Amino acid sequence: MLLAPLFGTALIVAVAADPVSNSSPSAQEKAVATTPLVRLATDCIVRAVVADPRYGKQPAPDLGDLIVDSVPACRTPVHAIIAAYDRYYGDGSGEAFFMGPYLNVLPRAIAAAAKNAAP
Repeated sequence: MLLAPLFGTALIVAVAADPVSNSSPSAQEKAVATTPLVRLATDCIVRAVVADPRYGKQPAPDLGDLIVDSVPACRTPVHAIIAAYDRYYGDGSGEAFFMGPYLNVLPRAIAAAAKNAAP
């Protein structure tokens, strides 16, 4: 049961760290390498936020606070995003992506996931 995710992660790391290739990866190759990592981190954060006992209560808690509180539980996939972006787009781009565009759309991803999970 644990082997499939481990194999998938190993495959992503192997492709991302390909020492044989001398050319820069194309935009499509960068997206192929980073998209699964973004999806894993997003799924982790969504699960953590939705599982938080404060989620869905009235009055509604600040979703930003719930997201911030969920990040430590999802440290590994978040660090994987940052490392991959730094590797493919240059040093510092991982943190800039995570703190900017990624966190900007995360509340919508959480709302959509919660709506899809509702009975």
